[in-house]
Amino acid sequence: MDVLVFSARPYDETYLGAANTSGRHTLHFSDSTLTSETAVLAKGYEAVCCFVDDRLCADVLKRLSDGGTRLVLLRATGYNNVDLAAAERFGITVMRVREYSAQAVAEFAVGLILALNRKIHRAYNRVREGNFRLDGLLGFDLHGKTVGVVGVGKIGLAFSRIMAGFGCKLLAYDPFPNPDAEALGTVYVDFEQLLAQSHIVSLHSPLTPETQHLINESTLSRMRRGAMLINTSRGALVDASALIDALKKQHLGAVGLDVYEEESDLYFQDLSDTFIPDDIFTRLLSFPNVIVTGHQAFFTHEALTEIAQTTLNNLDDFLVGRVNENVLDVGLIGSPK
Repeated sequence: MDVLVFSARPYDETYLGAANTSGRHTLHFSDSTLTSETAVLAKGYEAVCCFVDDRLCADVLKRLSDGGTRLVLLRATGYNNVDLAAAERFGITVMRVREYSAQAVAEFAVGLILALNRKIHRAYNRVREGNFRLDGLLGFDLHGKTVGVVGVGKIGLAFSRIMAGFGCKLLAYDPFPNPDAEALGTVYVDFEQLLAQSHIVSLHSPLTPETQHLINESTLSRMRRGAMLINTSRGALVDASALIDALKKQHLGAVGLDVYEEESDLYFQDLSDTFIPDDIFTRLLSFPNVIVTGHQAFFTHEALTEIAQTTLNNLDDFLVGRVNENVLDVGLIGSPK
């Protein structure tokens, strides 16, 4: 089948190409983001492959359908950028990568914690300028500290295992307790308790209507003073404006963000020769105790290999009508994304 891959970067070509070594499919790559304006590029393609910044609203899906597209392959787990009801109306099947390397995201979250706690990012810049003073670089031992894990799925569990290895006390908030997490010594508590008791809060929750802005002015005020907040899950879990207020008041000790609610106009592109028009984002960058990265937590060899292979397997299954748990349907609207 001919497939047009939107938002394609060199690494997408490398890994999807490696997964398609048999040449059973013809992959065409475009660095354009899928929008109402660029949907015309897919005319004549029965399948398109999309990423998190591609916009699959009703208008785009209708344009794809009118052009002959029958299948949307998401090379991601989340699907909050897809109007599933519209896809069903227009007869388009949507498939995702249900899961890939949980370790990739979990290890990156731990990396943010270590960098923020020991001010590694600041120390790196100082030494390059010949400044070897330690003033302002004081951290704390992770051993014995309380870490709150919000959402204990595969990634949250992988993160919990790593933090247990540091000797941390683990608290968790999730409507579905995980026996494997409890075996690590994790104690499930309500959200208020987790916020109040945790030195570090790490978000691994899916995005649903109920979890949007889970971290807001009210919940931030309930966090332990000086606590660290980490988000490698979905940007919309955090109200960035409220986060800035908490930082200005010095209520939070540090923040690590790999995702951002309005990231679709920023991430996965080079803006170094222009300016960033998002005032909230640029304000976040101004805090010395904040690290923001560009949605790279997933970005490992193992994860990209699995994403590419699953995407091609999804395509194979679609062509032969094989049952596949990666198919998304309208019944998932309002469920975790």
